[in-house]
Amino acid sequence: MTDKKLAIALAGNANVGKSVVFNYLTGLHQHIGNWPGKTVEKAEGTLHFKGYTIDLIDLPGIYSLSTYSLEESISRKYIAVEKPDLVINVVDASVLERNLFFTLQLLELGNPMIVALNQVDVAKRKGIEIDVGKLERLLGVPVVPTVAIKGIGIFQLLEKAIEVAEKGKREGRVQVRYGEEVEKRIADIVDAMKNVRSPYPPRYLAIKLLEGDEEIVKEIDEAAPHIALYAKKLAKELEDMHGHSCSTVLTSERYEVAGCIAREAQKMIPPLKPTVEERLHSITTDRIMGYPIMAFALLSMFFAIFALGNFASELLGNFLYGLGPLFLKIIGTGIVGELLWGGVIEGIIAGATIALPYIVPFYMILYVLEDSGYLSRIAFLMDNAMHKMGLHGKAFIPIMLGYGCNVPACLGCRIMETERERFLAAFVTTLVPCAARSVIILGLVGQFVGIQWALALYAFDLIVIFLLGRAAFRILPGEPTSLIMEMNDYKLPHARTVLKQTWFRLAEFIKIAFPLIVVGSLSVKLAEVLGWLETIAAILSPVTVTWLGLPSISGITLIFGVMRKELLLVMLAALLRTTNFAEVLTPVQMVVLGLVAMFYIPCIATIATLVKEFGWKKALSITAFEIIFAIGLGGIASRMLAPIL
Repeated sequence: MTDKKLAIALAGNANVGKSVVFNYLTGLHQHIGNWPGKTVEKAEGTLHFKGYTIDLIDLPGIYSLSTYSLEESISRKYIAVEKPDLVINVVDASVLERNLFFTLQLLELGNPMIVALNQVDVAKRKGIEIDVGKLERLLGVPVVPTVAIKGIGIFQLLEKAIEVAEKGKREGRVQVRYGEEVEKRIADIVDAMKNVRSPYPPRYLAIKLLEGDEEIVKEIDEAAPHIALYAKKLAKELEDMHGHSCSTVLTSERYEVAGCIAREAQKMIPPLKPTVEERLHSITTDRIMGYPIMAFALLSMFFAIFALGNFASELLGNFLYGLGPLFLKIIGTGIVGELLWGGVIEGIIAGATIALPYIVPFYMILYVLEDSGYLSRIAFLMDNAMHKMGLHGKAFIPIMLGYGCNVPACLGCRIMETERERFLAAFVTTLVPCAARSVIILGLVGQFVGIQWALALYAFDLIVIFLLGRAAFRILPGEPTSLIMEMNDYKLPHARTVLKQTWFRLAEFIKIAFPLIVVGSLSVKLAEVLGWLETIAAILSPVTVTWLGLPSISGITLIFGVMRKELLLVMLAALLRTTNFAEVLTPVQMVVLGLVAMFYIPCIATIATLVKEFGWKKALSITAFEIIFAIGLGGIASRMLAPIL
């Protein structure tokens, strides 16, 4: 006998514990992808419970069901059009009123629904007591208290989910009642839409038409233009009557209902003194104290990542490269052996020894910061600075990631609200010197020219990022969005969630980067075996020798740099037959090479990630621009630095 199937959607504000509920329920039976044709993540999982196979969809964390962001539009369409068997609205019990605003909008869509009243333990610590039975009666839907991080209430939540999904119960739920004049116009629009077919309930459509929701207005305008015009006329009447826009009037009414329900269902017992979490929040968001704390936290983070990464990279490198003689002994030293070892195996080793040692600790620390609540404080502190580039504070998170590796940094741009902001953030992050580029800056410029010149390159990089970010902001059409980001309470990170999120990101990186690394490595090795490298160096000499003032052979190293940045330095040592670069390169040449390496496209894995996130055209536009920009800048630097160094 096959299991019966159910589709359940998890919906709620950001940072209410949806991901913890999702991870607890689905365990290893989950995967992360993208919504069809969108760059927004889609988390899906399956579980088996009491004879049911349940497909669970973790919808993006949002605050309303309007269409101001891609996440809101996706969530609304999935609930209304795909019509899951049940919607579980995960609510943070410690900020009930704010969460109920979204709950009321979900109720308006009319799907079978239950409320998971999560973090009831946090609410109790804040002195908030919630009468679950009264909240159920006020909302008209089942409410199950949970502490997802400890697994408390999850079994009961599933039991209730199956019960409600089987019955498909929708009656008895609360309906937001607006003022008499608003209700009359809603009724008039509903009457006018009797013959209009839509996945949305008639009352919901009427409310959204009055609010001027662009997506709904467009849908009705295509089906029945006279109704859209009629609704616009009624909305104008209400605006004249209230002196505010219709959307403001309806939003205020909805907030009032949410407030009334929260006040009736909960009892407040003010704590006698601020909690440790509240004091920590005040200090870490302070306009004076917050910045040095942030700087210390980030520097500590980078030190830990680079220390762990360098140690693991060296350890893995010594072990894996030490297998070379054994491998060549088995397969031989002919062309096939060289291609397999130098093209395929070394490509895999390259990814394993440079990317993985930095990505794993970076993601683990990042998700610890996120789960603890500190990451949102960093975004808040950096909001003003990021707005100068047409972004907001959350963009600082992928930029920060970029110092470890540009691949996860580009993937991290998904946290931005609009496609324009995602692309702009990705462009900026590719200019951040990753760990591999730091190898060149510190190992070449820092060691042989002076650490002050290496630090000057980092400082110059920040200036260029800001200027190019400003330029891109002005060129790309569209307006920046404001930072709307809830600062969830500080809490101890949930180890299971942190490890699962790290694993998903790591698996995603391996799937994207490793195939292309192997293909690229094999291509370069094939060129070396066939004796094409000198020809390629000669072809590139007008750029490398004439414009950049570098040795002819450095053109080959720039090609290797596209594969993996620190290979540029490794190949330079191999081709020049020395690790003492001061013997064969002038200080100007070393600074120029470091500058070019810092700004031209990070690596083939980054290009692959850009293709996956934005498509070929946008990925190639970033790649072409950064190659041209880096070479142009290198030639100018070569001429300007000649009298100084």
